Amino acid sequence: MTMFDVPHPRIPVAGNEQAFPVHRIYCVGRNYAAHAREMGNDPDREPPFYFMKPADAVVAGGGDVTYPPRTSDLHHEVELVVAIGRGGRDIRVEDAPDHIFAYGVGIDLTRRDLQMQARKAGRPWDTGKSFEQAAPVSCLHPAADIGPLARGRIWLSVNDERRQEGDLGDMIWSVPEAIAELSAYFTLAAGDLLFTGTPAGVGAVVKGDRITAGIEGVDDIVVTIV
Repeated sequence: MTMFDVPHPRIPVAGNEQAFPVHRIYCVGRNYAAHAREMGNDPDREPPFYFMKPADAVVAGGGDVTYPPRTSDLHHEVELVVAIGRGGRDIRVEDAPDHIFAYGVGIDLTRRDLQMQARKAGRPWDTGKSFEQAAPVSCLHPAADIGPLARGRIWLSVNDERRQEGDLGDMIWSVPEAIAELSAYFTLAAGDLLFTGTPAGVGAVVKGDRITAGIEGVDDIVVTIV
């Protein structure tokens, strides 16, 4: 491999021999009211905001994740992941479902101590959110097979102890609304992923912990911190 032969992350797609090539990863911040409150924010006053992770943060299908450096407070956040199959800009809410290719289960791993330090100083969250292996994602399942995802149980356990549980219907901004708003800031492209926010119950994990997460009607994912 030469310096120009850089591999692009790909995520398996159920029922398809071709994998999904990841272009960009967008994340919606504080999209569940209970989680917003547990982080000390008022969910009734905030429009959606977004941050990004690098494409190579993906850990396709789950598996081992190395505990990252410079943190002593690594947190889990289970999220519905939306895979964009058709790009666009200024997408209308009613047209947003036509741009969705597939859904998956993701875990937004967060160096919470670094994120909170940055937040307190009014600095970007990059060191807290955008690091290697920070975005495990399950196999993707085509939207055509799943149908609309307005509701459905979302959960996460650590070592078989339930930590997070909620419903997709608890999102402050629905998936179509989040896509439409995001497309007002960025021109979306096929290959983009959107992490849509996490319910309450986020918490720390340590080396040796086994994280199991799932969304009703979508899939499960298992990650071990090593």
